Amino acid sequence: MALPESRAEKKLRYPESSVFYRALDRVYPRISHGEGVWLFDDAGKRYLDSCSGAFVCNIGHGVPEIAKAVSQQLEKVAYVNGTAFTTDAVEELALKLAGLSPRELNKFYFLSSGSEAVEAALKLARHYWVEKKRPQKSKIISQKPGYHGNTLLAMSVSARGHYKKIYQPWLMDCAMVPAPYAYRCGCGGNPSCPVCSGRVLEEAILKEGAETVAAFIMEPVGGSSTGASVPRADYFRNVREICDRYEVLLIADEVLTGAGRTGKWLAMEHYGVLPDIMTLGKGISGGYLPLSAVVAGEKIIDPIANGYGSFLHAQTFSHAPSICSAGLAAVRYIEKHGLVERAAKMGLILQKKLEVLKGLPFVGDVRGIGMLAGIEFVADTKTKEAFPRRLKFVETFTQTAQDLGLIVWPNVGHADGENGDLAMIAPPFTIAEFEIDLIVSFFKEALEKTASKIAVTGEIK
Repeated sequence: MALPESRAEKKLRYPESSVFYRALDRVYPRISHGEGVWLFDDAGKRYLDSCSGAFVCNIGHGVPEIAKAVSQQLEKVAYVNGTAFTTDAVEELALKLAGLSPRELNKFYFLSSGSEAVEAALKLARHYWVEKKRPQKSKIISQKPGYHGNTLLAMSVSARGHYKKIYQPWLMDCAMVPAPYAYRCGCGGNPSCPVCSGRVLEEAILKEGAETVAAFIMEPVGGSSTGASVPRADYFRNVREICDRYEVLLIADEVLTGAGRTGKWLAMEHYGVLPDIMTLGKGISGGYLPLSAVVAGEKIIDPIANGYGSFLHAQTFSHAPSICSAGLAAVRYIEKHGLVERAAKMGLILQKKLEVLKGLPFVGDVRGIGMLAGIEFVADTKTKEAFPRRLKFVETFTQTAQDLGLIVWPNVGHADGENGDLAMIAPPFTIAEFEIDLIVSFFKEALEKTASKIAVTGEIK
């Protein structure tokens, strides 16, 4: 009988660590500390964090004011049961966020992640219609491509084909309409395009039966699934009108785009349209502690308060003072240093400087708004043909960039549900212009090296 290979003799698929990492085929550098837009590993190498981690670190790394505020809260009380008590931290954070949000959206339910917030927002929409004596309104319509989270309901309303292949038996059916994705829409800018104008939503509602549709959930600006694709100016005005006509709640997923990422506190401000329910996350705590929120107003809350009396949703760390103290400190820091205004100003510089990438091989499009940009890679810039997934173009590019000292956020599958490669740029708002120049320089070098590596295979000429 053959003896099993020893660890020294076989190739490990994942690092020798007690940590169960998401990716099981790579070794992770160990980060020792961060400062501003930079991360430093234990070997002394530095990395320019051009995607704010996961679009989270909008105020930059290593801000002592946030650590101090959290420490002070921990010295008082770290945790209380959110169904039994309130604290200064949660009350003050809600009041602060209410002052930054539309006055109609002034109630905040705090959670720990974007997925949790989306899950709760969808449940809130359902609970609302039950209290309104319309229990038949249970269906959700979402966008494709689109992404809203990894919990099962949030994943159900997301259009991530490679996730759904595995988890489909556990997911609910969800109607989807094409997302406003100008680069891959064949309309050529036609004003009457049902997708780019948002009119396609009406078709979907009528097909499902308006009396059965509870809500439409969307991304105000495309996240990683469409690489910062910005809808037309009339898109959300049309969507709002359609939702009102058929009594469908409009849910804006601002987990990625909120807290100043697009140059305004909320991305929906660009369109002048008010959603019925909103989610926040990522940047509202600057990444210093996990924090998210479901946002609604009296229109949604009052029927539940006057009916069942409480929202049928609870999680252990809802309204936790330790987490909310980080959010309060981060939002105060953003206001004190005018970082939303800075995001708008530096965003113009970022978008202008990234334009130079359009002339590079395999770059099909460069797009975005504020401090959020997407660079889409294609095998043929004229036909927009995507690379076949087997080449793993963006994975190769991302690792090459990291080896050079640049961190980007990759995404795949947006072209047809399986193929498609893009990289996202979304640096902290505190970035300096010379650091934006470094992003462009690193990006160019990484793309050149990636093209060379793939050309060696002979599959791309």
